[in-house]
Amino acid sequence: MQTLPLPIRWPELQQVARHVRTLAWAPYSGFQVGAALLTDCGQIIAGCNVENASFGLTICAERTAVCRAIASGYIQFSAICVSLSGNPVPCGGCRQFLMEFNPQIPVLLDNTDQPIGTQPDCVSLESLLPRAFRFER
Repeated sequence: MQTLPLPIRWPELQQVARHVRTLAWAPYSGFQVGAALLTDCGQIIAGCNVENASFGLTICAERTAVCRAIASGYIQFSAICVSLSGNPVPCGGCRQFLMEFNPQIPVLLDNTDQPIGTQPDCVSLESLLPRAFRFER
């Protein structure tokens, strides 16, 4: 998988994603995830995962950030940082959800087991989800 250059504001995205991760509601899995979405207007919108006893109702950090952005009037995104412990990749559902808005969005994969300031891997969303579903009208 080809890596992309990091966006200029990557340290800020990493810091926001790591902070919001600490706010995640994950009483069942203990698996906290934070996401920081950079809009084309330069705003950073944060989201964390929120679990539910009915696991199907759990919402991921990436989708929380996108929903918050949409509710705030933003629909164009230029980067997203996903911060979690271990192998920091968005789930398939989040990949498809993000595809709706920008197939080329740089995704920063931030492993929180590394110190803050450690450069995350950066890949395009399309490389994480080749041949994504697209609704053609």
